[in-house]
Amino acid sequence: MAEAIDIVSIARQTDRITTTELIEAIFDDFVELHGDRSYKDDTAIVGGIGMLNGQPVTVIGNQKGHDLEENMKRNFGSPHPEGYRKSLRLMKQAEKFNRPIVTFVNTSGAYCGVEAEERGQGEALARNLLEMSNLSVPILSVIIGEGGSGGALALAAGDQVWMMEFSIYSILSPEGFASILWKDSKRSGEAAEIMKLTSYDLLELGVIDRIVYENDDHGKIESSHVLASMKEDIIKELATLSKLPTDELIQKRYERFRKF
Repeated sequence: MAEAIDIVSIARQTDRITTTELIEAIFDDFVELHGDRSYKDDTAIVGGIGMLNGQPVTVIGNQKGHDLEENMKRNFGSPHPEGYRKSLRLMKQAEKFNRPIVTFVNTSGAYCGVEAEERGQGEALARNLLEMSNLSVPILSVIIGEGGSGGALALAAGDQVWMMEFSIYSILSPEGFASILWKDSKRSGEAAEIMKLTSYDLLELGVIDRIVYENDDHGKIESSHVLASMKEDIIKELATLSKLPTDELIQKRYERFRKF
């Protein structure tokens, strides 16, 4: 098994699969929707409606790029408040039309610039958590790269939370942890081990429900096989969640997060 800091490095690689590539591989006839109807469209968040096994599904996710130009355009996957408000608008729309929700999370955290704070970043994150906790439709969240702090949690308050094998999910970066605890960011490797931020750690702790494996006993699994397996698993899980009475669905989601 790779060391935690090695998995951190893999999770941050620019060649990791992105939300738009996952949407293209898993969903049919995807239509992207834009804007928060208040300020502007945040390109760090991609969201819209796609078809999955003949069923309309609302899909939302952080979008990073494979190169510097796209990462600048997407703000490296770190949303402003309008990104979270766009995602909430789409989630409330999904609830209105009884569509399940799938989110793909890949962000080092919500953008922490002055303009984001001026437009209510903290409120936007808190509002997503409040509203997601009470949505009447199934929510499946998948951490596909970095899952950083409240910026990740604001898209990951799902009935099921999965992680790709070489992704991470934590309250802050190992560098930040080491800087705060030891005043030495160079001890990030040590911090990564302590933080229990890998998919293996978090499955064992019960924070996540499933690992989407990227390797097997023979080495790296072909991405087409990973995506095909993920698609089948999402179809099955949404079918299972959709059978639950609304009150039970919401209560189970509430209990899932309260146990932490």
